[in-house]
Amino acid sequence: MFYSISGKIVFSDTSSVALECGGVAFKCSVTLNTFKNLGNIGEEARLYTYLSVSENSLELFGFYDEQELEFFKLLLGVSGVGPKAAVAILSQNTPSALALSIAAGDIKAITRAQGVGPKIAQRVVLELKDKMSKLAPQRLSSEETFSAQQVSMGGNISEAVSALVSLGFSAADAAKALSNADASLRVEDLVKIGLKQLY
Repeated sequence: MFYSISGKIVFSDTSSVALECGGVAFKCSVTLNTFKNLGNIGEEARLYTYLSVSENSLELFGFYDEQELEFFKLLLGVSGVGPKAAVAILSQNTPSALALSIAAGDIKAITRAQGVGPKIAQRVVLELKDKMSKLAPQRLSSEETFSAQQVSMGGNISEAVSALVSLGFSAADAAKALSNADASLRVEDLVKIGLKQLY
C-alpha cells in the first residue's frame, strides 16, 4: 500500500518516528539502526515502509533504506518471527552483519535481540542461510557479499569463522577478518590469520 513516506520529522524516539506529509503525520515503528540514521525533529526524511495488517490493528514500519526493509521481509517469512521480533533483530544487527551471522550460523548474535530466544534464532539461521549467499551485490558491499558467500559455502572458511565465533568474536567480524584468506589453507592456519586481523 505504501512504498515510502517523505516528510518533516515531527516526533522521534528510539522505537518510532512520525513524518508529516501534506498536513498528516504518519507514525512508523522503526529499528534502532533507522533511528540512528535519521535527522532531528524539523528535518526532512524518507522512510521505506511496510504495513502490517493483523486482526486487531494496522501498524506501519519504517526503514532508513531498502536493504533493511528487504531483510525485515525476509525475517517475517521465518516461522515464529513477527514484526516486533524482526525489528528487535534488526535493531541489534545491521543487515550486512545479520547476513554474515546467518551464513556463519552465529545464533548468539541473533539472540542478543530483545525477546529473541535460541529456538527462534535457530529457525532464522535454518530458513535464511541459503538465501544469504544469493543476495545481489548491490544489496551488500562487495566485501560483505564475498564474505557471506565464503561462509555459506562451508569448508575451511566456515569452520574457521565458527571457531572464531566460539572464541567470542561476532560472525561479521570473523568473516571480515578472513575475507581475503586462502580458502585452501588448513582451519588452524585460517584461525591464526583471523586472530591476527582481529587483534
